[in-house]
This record gives sequence, C-alpha cells and structure tokens, in this order.
Amino acid sequence: MGVQGQDRQIDNIEFNVSDIARSKAFYDAAFGWSFTDYGPTYSEFSDGRLHGGFTTGEEVRPGGPLVILYADDLEATQQRVEAAGGEVCRATFTFPGGRRFHFRDPDGYELAVWTSAV
Repeated sequence: MGVQGQDRQIDNIEFNVSDIARSKAFYDAAFGWSFTDYGPTYSEFSDGRLHGGFTTGEEVRPGGPLVILYADDLEATQQRVEAAGGEVCRATFTFPGGRRFHFRDPDGYELAVWTSAV
C-alpha cells in the first residue's frame, strides 16, 4: 500500500471492484494511472500523487470508494474514533503490510484506518 502517510491524514482510497483487470484497463486508458499488483485480489494504483487500490476481497459498494486514513498508533486512533461518536464496524485485522479497522462516522459513512506497525 503506497508510501506510509502522515498520522491521521487520508492516505489511501480503495475501490471494491468485480474485475481488477477491467478496472486497471479503464483507469489506465482514461487517466494514465500506474499499477502494482499484490496478489490476485489487490492492485495498488497511483495517479502520480495519490495511491489507492482495487480489491475483489470485499463486496462491491456502489456509491463510493472506501477512504482510508493512516495512523501511527492504531489503537489510540480507534479510541479517539469511538470517543468522538464513531462506531467500529470491522474489528482490527491484519493484511500484507499492516493492520486496519473500519468504522462508521455519525452519518453512517464507512471509513478505515490502517497502520504499517504490526
């Protein structure tokens, strides 16, 4: 997942897609994005400034990508999210490169926070 971000800033945007090859072909042709594959279910993209990913590991969610923030201290950030009124909707899990959890903000938008610290 891209270059490690700054603490508590948006670091990554993730699209749940049904066909990674089709998504890569579209965004390459339309916008000239570059790609790095991390196995059969994840491909990182870069638009030259921002990194994100295409994944088939989750359900396709029409209506928007998953916004992912970076945290130096995942547990402390989760505590702040919950104290501010957010609700964890997917407990912390590991993946190649780090750990993350998902939460819903007070309006129901789902976001995620990740860290490279394991």
